[in-house]
Amino acid sequence: MAKINPGEFIRQVRAETAKVVWPSSRETILTTVMVLIMTTILALFFFTVDTVFSRIVKALLSLIG
Repeated sequence: MAKINPGEFIRQVRAETAKVVWPSSRETILTTVMVLIMTTILALFFFTVDTVFSRIVKALLSLIG
């Protein structure tokens, strides 16, 4: 692999960064809101599943002892 000097490296980094298509602020906000909504829905789902399994295990354990 060829070595490059720091100046050439910085030029290459700037050239690559210029190619990046950055999202608009509206897209960023919409994506953030969707992530928050999906995280909340999944948290409620897993809380419900955990509560149901917990009650099932407690019921089974009460039958034993």
